[in-house]
Amino acid sequence: MAKNNIALAAKAFSEKWAGRGYEKGETQKFWMELLQKVLGVEDPFSFIDFEDPVKNPDSTTFMDGYISATKVLVEQKSIEIDLNKQIRQSDGTLMTPFEQAKKYIVNLALHRHPRWVVLCNFREFWVYDMENPLGEPDVIRLKDLEKEYYRLQFLVDDSKELHKKEVEVSMAAGAIIGEVYDALQKEYRNPDDPHSQRSLNVLCVRLVFCLYAEDSGLFDSHTAFHDYLAQFKPGTGDMRQALMNLFDVLNTPEDQRDPYLRDDLRAFPYVNGGLFAEKDIEIPRFNERIATLLLKHASSDFDWSVISPTIFGGVFESTLNPETRRKGGMHYTSIENIHKVIDPLFLDDLKAELADIKAEPMEKKRIARAKEFQDKIASLKFLDPACGSGNFLTETFLSLRRLENECLRIIYKGNMLIGDFVNPIKVSISQFYGIEINDFAVSVAMTALWIAEAQMLFETESIMRVDLDFLPLKSYTNIHEGNALRMDWNEVVLASELHYIMGNPPFIGARVKSKGQAQDVIDTFGSKWKNSGNLDYVCCWYKKAVEMMQAHPIKAALVSTNSIAQGEQPGNLWPPFHSEGICIDFAYRTFRWDSEANLKAHVHCVIIGFSNHSISPNHSKKFIYDGDKKFEANNINGYIIDAQDAYIGSITKPLCDVPEMYIGNKPIDGGFYLFSEPERDEFISKEPVSAAFFKPWFGSEEFINDKKRYCLWLGDCSPQQLRSMPLCMKRIEAVRDFRLSSKSAGTVKLADSPTRFHVECMPKEEYILFPQTSSEKRFYIPIGFMSPDIFCSNAVRVIPGATLFHFGVLTSIVHMAWTRVVSGRLETRYQYSANNVYNNFPWPSPTEAQKAKIEQTTQAILDARALYPESSLADLYDDLTMPPELLKAHRANDAAVMEAYGFRKDMSEAEIVAELFKMYQKLTETK
Repeated sequence: MAKNNIALAAKAFSEKWAGRGYEKGETQKFWMELLQKVLGVEDPFSFIDFEDPVKNPDSTTFMDGYISATKVLVEQKSIEIDLNKQIRQSDGTLMTPFEQAKKYIVNLALHRHPRWVVLCNFREFWVYDMENPLGEPDVIRLKDLEKEYYRLQFLVDDSKELHKKEVEVSMAAGAIIGEVYDALQKEYRNPDDPHSQRSLNVLCVRLVFCLYAEDSGLFDSHTAFHDYLAQFKPGTGDMRQALMNLFDVLNTPEDQRDPYLRDDLRAFPYVNGGLFAEKDIEIPRFNERIATLLLKHASSDFDWSVISPTIFGGVFESTLNPETRRKGGMHYTSIENIHKVIDPLFLDDLKAELADIKAEPMEKKRIARAKEFQDKIASLKFLDPACGSGNFLTETFLSLRRLENECLRIIYKGNMLIGDFVNPIKVSISQFYGIEINDFAVSVAMTALWIAEAQMLFETESIMRVDLDFLPLKSYTNIHEGNALRMDWNEVVLASELHYIMGNPPFIGARVKSKGQAQDVIDTFGSKWKNSGNLDYVCCWYKKAVEMMQAHPIKAALVSTNSIAQGEQPGNLWPPFHSEGICIDFAYRTFRWDSEANLKAHVHCVIIGFSNHSISPNHSKKFIYDGDKKFEANNINGYIIDAQDAYIGSITKPLCDVPEMYIGNKPIDGGFYLFSEPERDEFISKEPVSAAFFKPWFGSEEFINDKKRYCLWLGDCSPQQLRSMPLCMKRIEAVRDFRLSSKSAGTVKLADSPTRFHVECMPKEEYILFPQTSSEKRFYIPIGFMSPDIFCSNAVRVIPGATLFHFGVLTSIVHMAWTRVVSGRLETRYQYSANNVYNNFPWPSPTEAQKAKIEQTTQAILDARALYPESSLADLYDDLTMPPELLKAHRANDAAVMEAYGFRKDMSEAEIVAELFKMYQKLTETK
């Protein structure tokens, strides 16, 4: 049903039932018409049950209405009944309608317990959420149904469906405005001109606000914007001029307007807020297609009042921002992911505090505490220094206003304000500050906050049963345009006034920063910061946030690329912060941060919440979130584990007495010395004497997936041998030319010895091959023993002289747990490093018996592999296809290694790593 039709149907329904309604005779007719004509239920007869029996121990009673699909219980009363007053029942007891409904629930089967209880007296709907049965009801008045019909949507949609619909509506809104944008862009004389681009963006923001304003009731009529524009003929310039006139009126206070202004323009309210203040914007002519898109698809056929400002802000910005349009697909940050940041940062504590207030038995004290709590949340200030379209700020505002509405229910108990009216709302969008580099996103963020403010105002009106003025908008300038890393955040909001920093800074890794971004890092961290060039771009926001915390109890939480919690970055970033008193309060381990795009780009992230404990030492418990699990931690270090603040540096020799690990061969040969099996066979067929110089060649890919590849090794050949192989000579010449053509002086120098590799690692004894890169989906990284005749590439690491004991420890759960925390990542795959992971690994000091047991379990692993000669290591170490013999052997090896460390058999990986960090600290203290 088109939105205008719904609003008209709701209006007709409310007018029809105004001043009438008898429980016994008209309940069913009232609800059938509401469900069918307003909420669009095709067959209300089968959707709602009336007079449904409820068997009590001594009698049978009947519910007025029950909707099984959405678990709604309806308790209907006649129009003269006060829904808050007790009514005498047939047995002589006194009960309120809600108490009567709860009596039904006690005697209902568990699966029929309602999610919602709706009390209705034909004038008002009182909606109780039974997941919060002590909470006050939401009140929806029949006379307001024309603009608030969407608040009854829960009657026909469950909560998941409601959210799904909210997403669908917001995405559809983005698609509509995208069409309008494209059609308008074609009408500009020079659409690539910066002024024209900016004008188009401003125009679209204004159109969206007008569409929302007419549908939500901010304008006098739900068709005010549509009806005004529909008078003018497209293509002649009349509609263009009419729009310009409207924008001018919306920016002019009523007492300053032309007294001879036409009536339809005079009916529009003063909007202000700076939204319509800019005069010098270019507006093209509106052709027939633009008029149809705007008046029919965007206005008549669509209801903007039910969009989610949190979701739509991102959708809107990504739809119209030229940069994001080039990447393809609308996107937004999911509300669920936003709450992963704001809930543990502040919202969980605020909700707990409010719940405690609600539980206060003394009414006078409860009201006093609720007033204090309202003042508290109205005093909080928030900064998102990479705010984009403002989704974090918008969702935080909505969350605080919902808390405030709960306070108002406690304070006013649903009573209408009388006497000298004072607006009861104290939480304001003036509490929210943002920094954003994109000018268009700034406009979207401000508009999203205004829409959010309007939506919450309607909810407060229902609670207070008064009409509150939303317009004119307040001209807050708290969303600042600019590069956050080149600004003093105190110029946006003073650190002394700020409480929370939050957001989702750019996902840009250390190795993919642009020149400008690399300079931002240098300027942010300064020349004295060790290895700042190896930090991801997001780390700059940590540094700026820490600067704000130097003398103030500010808390922060940032979504970040997961690489800042892996490899060398934690050791580069956190030690200087810790020296200033900065500690991690909570953190989410790596999870996939979906953009919720119609062309999704998955990014793997962490969330880290932190604050200055030297300024505010009394902190609540610390928590680590890992998937669906949440557990308390004594201390959270930069690797997001419950362990001491020890950080792994890059060292060139192992801390323990074990064989050294080396990088494999690095040819720098342009590929001329590397061959697939068919290529090698063809080469040998042409030059048979070359067969003796081909060596099996393994990188990570070849080793794990059993791919045959070969290397032509001519480095040990004498000149006579080389000259006897003309095809090999051609390869040598090609390698020399390749090196000579390089821009690297070092590579050019290698051309002097074209038969040699840049890095040569050719053990003379058996060695362990360890892949540098491996899938994180494997519980064990596959490693193997290699004979000296097998050559390895620089994509693997090699340990000459390693034994069964070393193999067993390296393939154990203990080393894997260490690797999962300390290793760097390529996307989410393990990126194993000798200097960071292997050399710093604390090895056990086993007894001879323990060492012998590990050697036995290691051999059992190799024997289990040998049972499947046709299977690759990728096959053998896939969780779904791993042979039971191999899994059993690995588990026995895990137990043997755990015993050698003196660890409990049931220790979790987090506990294992915490113990390893203690060992690491002792090892480094003695070095």
